[in-house]
Amino acid sequence: MVMDKKFWTDKYKNNETGWDIGYISTPLKEYIDQLDDKDLKILIPGVGNGYEIEYLWKKGFKNCFALDISEAPLQNVKQRCPDFPDEQLICNDFFQLEIDNFDLILEQTFFCALNPDLRKQYATQMHRLLKKGGKLSGLLFDFELTKNGPPFGGSKEEYLSLFEPKFEIKILERCYNSIPPRSGNELFFSIIK
Repeated sequence: MVMDKKFWTDKYKNNETGWDIGYISTPLKEYIDQLDDKDLKILIPGVGNGYEIEYLWKKGFKNCFALDISEAPLQNVKQRCPDFPDEQLICNDFFQLEIDNFDLILEQTFFCALNPDLRKQYATQMHRLLKKGGKLSGLLFDFELTKNGPPFGGSKEEYLSLFEPKFEIKILERCYNSIPPRSGNELFFSIIK
């Protein structure tokens, strides 16, 4: 299965978006709520319908960027946030993104949507996109890695082996405030370049 631009655009066109809960997830909302610096340069890759980016924008974070390989979800973000700058809605492949020097990158169902063969490349690209001292924070699924996906699972041990060579692990633990359907299947993490 090739999970390219057409694959994801078809998912949106056919309303096959089972990962989309229709609002910002509790763990990311509570994480964002404790951020004080409204000038942070923030990226959300694989933003999907972008409830997290919408929440950031409405809370006054104006230096945030939404990235998705498909135009369809970016258009949905623009409909809900008409004043969101077009140049901060980026339709591109994550691995081709050239903008960098981010203070914070938020992970929400993007990692688990990638082919697991791309995980080392994901870690390398995240490291490149962050400024020194920048954080990658968010949620990772904690269930057995299967051949069927997306979503593709993973384990704390796998994530440690993936990120420890390039990042300082600040938090990687069972998420205590997951939404009910994901309870017991998520890890919250925050790692620093």
